[in-house]
Amino acid sequence: MVMLDTVDGAMEVYEAEPDGDARGAVIVIQEAFGVNDHIQDVTRRIAKAGYLGVAPALFHRAGGGTAGYDDFAKVMPLFEGMSDEGVLVDVDATVEHLERQGFPPSRIGIVGFCFGGRVAFLVAARRALGAAVTFYGGGIVAASPMGFPMLLDDAPALQTPWLGLFGDLDKGIPIEGVEELRARTADARVPTEIVRYAEADHGFHCDAREAYHEPSAKDAWARTLDWFATHLG
Repeated sequence: MVMLDTVDGAMEVYEAEPDGDARGAVIVIQEAFGVNDHIQDVTRRIAKAGYLGVAPALFHRAGGGTAGYDDFAKVMPLFEGMSDEGVLVDVDATVEHLERQGFPPSRIGIVGFCFGGRVAFLVAARRALGAAVTFYGGGIVAASPMGFPMLLDDAPALQTPWLGLFGDLDKGIPIEGVEELRARTADARVPTEIVRYAEADHGFHCDAREAYHEPSAKDAWARTLDWFATHLG
């Protein structure tokens, strides 16, 4: 863990370094359950792929912490004080941390899962980084149950090459919404791609959840690394 200063207070960041020189840096954005063991594991996977992986703990305004996958009563209090503006503050602080280590924005990627998938899309629309990947981002095609607004109208304004990965069985993200998102992102000035998995539900990439679907997860991870390899140079 390293500690970063933001205008809203100190924020912990889990950091994983690759063997040898990093080919770039990737920001890993948590699910709604915090920077837990799974997100730390994903960050280490990023490092094994040759990137400096960093996972900012976005719940610092509420005192930090994580919630279990079956403990939804603990989730909502963790979001206290969080907003889209605050999320961008946290990502900006993380980007500045990476820039101090020699990574320009063009060599910085971002990947997010669940709530973090929405964050990755938000960042891609509001900031110019090298690449962004969204895994089943709730709150993009419809308002988030955590109170965040829909982001569908931001699709044509994407500034960062963006890849979206969705499961057809995800009841919170209807197929019709995903296809509307595909149509809207086609007007973006950067490369975009959406992939749907017919047998995957929400959370299909997380091997700590019952929704884990190995074939979809493996394909999605391979596509993620290809996206970063292509766009981070």
